Amino acid sequence: MNLNADFDKRVLVRSDDLAWQASPMNGVERRMLDRIGGEVARATTIVRYAPGSKFSAHTHTGGEEFIVLDGVFQDEHGDYPAGTYVRNPPTTQHTPGSDQGCTIFVKLWQFDPDDRNQFRKNMADELGAFSDGVATALLHQDDREVVSYSHIDPSATLTSQAPGGIEMLVLDGSVTLPAQHLGKNDWLRLPDGDPLSATGGPDGARVWIKSGHLPFAKAPEVPSDAT
Repeated sequence: MNLNADFDKRVLVRSDDLAWQASPMNGVERRMLDRIGGEVARATTIVRYAPGSKFSAHTHTGGEEFIVLDGVFQDEHGDYPAGTYVRNPPTTQHTPGSDQGCTIFVKLWQFDPDDRNQFRKNMADELGAFSDGVATALLHQDDREVVSYSHIDPSATLTSQAPGGIEMLVLDGSVTLPAQHLGKNDWLRLPDGDPLSATGGPDGARVWIKSGHLPFAKAPEVPSDAT
């Protein structure tokens, strides 16, 4: 499957308008945002776990990163409440699920194969001081990408001209771009060279942003996991 697989094009997906699709595991559904591959794929997805559902144990050959959007995600390593950002690099293993149910935003097969930096962070705890109405947390940075989380006050503007493409998920509130309005759970991907200028709506916004990663996008080479 190729879905939004042309990384030279601007893409906006209003994920709340997408139908939930069944995954290979009962009680686990997903909304696909972009994808290269079949069940094993370079993928960006919103995944919903029904209460008591879980995936079988598996190894993330290509790595995964995710944000818990609501509820509590769980595996044998602990509980991950809403607002948690997690990186599970290649070779990591777990048995994911949720006793009470949860929703996560997850990216698969988008790691440097040599990355072994595994961690979890409460994104709000990482925020720096506000400057011109914007507070930002640097969640991760390496030679391939920069991952951040920002609070944007009403009418304040977050800008970026980062090379290598920019991807943004609105976690709460809303932002206005030139000629476009994005609300909660809207996902935007900008190609290399397309700058970002996002102004907070009446209630401000919380956004997750990744940049620099699009030149490395390719289909997975080794079958292993799917979400």
